[in-house]
Amino acid sequence: MPPAKTPKPTSASGRPAPALIRPLVRRLSAYVPGEQPRIRGLVKLNTNENPYPPAPAVLAAIRAAVDGRLRLYPNPTAQQLREKLARRHRCSPSQIIVGNGSDELLALATRAFVEPTPPKPKDKPFRASRSTVQYFTPSYSLYPVLADIHGALRNPVPLRPDFSLPTVDALRRAKAWDFKAALTYVTTPNAPSGRGYTTAELDRVCRAQRGVVILDETYADFADQNALELALIRSNVIVARTFSKAYSLCFQRVGYLVGHPELIAALDKIRDSYNVNGLGQIAACATLDHLSYYQRNFQRIVRTRQMVALALQRLGFEVSPSQTNFLLARPPRFSAGLWHAKLRDHRILVRWFPKSQVRDYLRISIGSEPEMRAFLRACQLLLSTTRKLA
Repeated sequence: MPPAKTPKPTSASGRPAPALIRPLVRRLSAYVPGEQPRIRGLVKLNTNENPYPPAPAVLAAIRAAVDGRLRLYPNPTAQQLREKLARRHRCSPSQIIVGNGSDELLALATRAFVEPTPPKPKDKPFRASRSTVQYFTPSYSLYPVLADIHGALRNPVPLRPDFSLPTVDALRRAKAWDFKAALTYVTTPNAPSGRGYTTAELDRVCRAQRGVVILDETYADFADQNALELALIRSNVIVARTFSKAYSLCFQRVGYLVGHPELIAALDKIRDSYNVNGLGQIAACATLDHLSYYQRNFQRIVRTRQMVALALQRLGFEVSPSQTNFLLARPPRFSAGLWHAKLRDHRILVRWFPKSQVRDYLRISIGSEPEMRAFLRACQLLLSTTRKLA
């Protein structure tokens, strides 16, 4: 007998389950995070995590907080953390909002500053710029997903071939950039290329924009410059920061935005209650009390990054200049996809973006010195044993 067909799930009304989902959501392509493997002994260089643990005092603060407080709600506005951040950045707590990682805050910004496109724009006057989320490419692949979730328009505009920022004059001449876009994201330093941008060139872009500009500074602690001052002097500029990459708190999910009090207040109106967990708040506060520990680790990571970049260039890799804790490199001899697979066979996991502008590159997180030596040994071995691969 032929196998019985599996019935399609239906609701109580008899409608197929997919029909109950908004068409916009059915069409969505979700953000794809970096792989979190369960293979023991793998050298994990694919998600730009800090290879060094939090400061011992931070771990102690988290352990000490695992007590009867776990049954209580955390401070709903992360008040103590905002006050500490305000002192660090020489601003008011009203200029800071803390989130469940910076990703939550980027999503809030899309909801707060961008109008969804109406179902039938032709029925009444429609200002496309008010519904536009704009960003350079390549950059953080979450931006288009946030636009799609919100039902907004995307306006991706390419960086220069070397991943540098186009000038404002060049953007005007090309006529693809929307200077009235409701929300513009600029990843600085850029991901996935790693290239850094000066505060002056970022300011020129920000001053030309009529809408909100978010300077996404996830990797600013590894760079020569940052643009936080622009969030304090430009009423349309917000800077995004995180405790994940540089401060070894990916597991806790704590990020924040700095900007004009009215922009921050708008975001706070639509923020979920108790959006930042209590242990995360305690960990972030303790981190700010021990910054010298992390600054030493930043220096170690930058030195390792420079060493690995030179070693890869000697092996024939084309390495993009980096101001981050990772390198973007075009591998020699055979394709990036094959390199990705072969490195994994050698228990080295790096990131490859097969459907992007950087499909010919590998993104390599900077791990500890032993991890990077293992990575370079694997590269040397592959080059010596795979000469016949095309």
